[in-house]
Amino acid sequence: MKHLRFYWICLFLISLFVLLWYSLLNWLHSGLVPDPVYLDGYMRVVSGMEGKPLSMLCGHCALVSNSGQMHGADLGREIDRRECVIRMNGAPTHGYERDVGNRTTVRMVSHTSFPLLLRNLSFYFSHMKDTVYVVWGPERNMRQDGKGRIFNSLLKLSTKFPQANIYMLTPKKLQSLDDMFQEETGKNRMESGAFLSTGFITMVLALEMCKQVDVYGMIDETHCRRANQHPVPYHYYEKGRLDECAMYRVHERARRGGHRFITEKLIFRRWASTRGRLRFTHPTWSP
Repeated sequence: MKHLRFYWICLFLISLFVLLWYSLLNWLHSGLVPDPVYLDGYMRVVSGMEGKPLSMLCGHCALVSNSGQMHGADLGREIDRRECVIRMNGAPTHGYERDVGNRTTVRMVSHTSFPLLLRNLSFYFSHMKDTVYVVWGPERNMRQDGKGRIFNSLLKLSTKFPQANIYMLTPKKLQSLDDMFQEETGKNRMESGAFLSTGFITMVLALEMCKQVDVYGMIDETHCRRANQHPVPYHYYEKGRLDECAMYRVHERARRGGHRFITEKLIFRRWASTRGRLRFTHPTWSP
């Protein structure tokens, strides 16, 4: 009888231990120790080895446009309060902190703008070492057989600054973006003479890595058609130069090599309506 009681006590304790252990594992995986989230199509550039995909997940993000709309916006503090801040190309923060903030979590850089970053290596890749840089470009510049001019520069950078977080878009990812553009517009990007803008690619990344995206300084597709619009610089850091709406019109009508800025804004409005995770401010517009 004593042996039987001992048996049941042991069985009870073992069952209790298993139950507690299972509960602990579920608790740990419920959010305190989340599994890493890898974003397909963004590969780290590491000299001498195959890089890992980008692992990033943010709750509330700020995507800051380079537009002259941000001049005098006085939104820097609000932007810096977001969990992650996404910027594009070489858009500066120094001297513009009051309007656009100071923090940069991710910077999407086109192959044409990348040389501008090389002019200030210590700032971008040493002082801003925690920033993730995602560089994109056509196959001729990003090929990995020794003939890709931009990719070769990225390899040298990763050797000089081994702690820098440098990533590139894979050819497969770029093709998926072309397919996405065609699905949204009904037009083949290459046949229509269009080039995807860095803004389009950045928006896709933001929606992949963020649960909520606040977009600052981006006008809608009807903005330039409305009357009484005051001229605004194309970039907030290049006052008195190219006008934003004039630049948009030239690119939208270009037969070859133009960015379809206005068409892309229409796509963004559609995404805001269907996905519900996009909010546009300064200027404010709704789906």
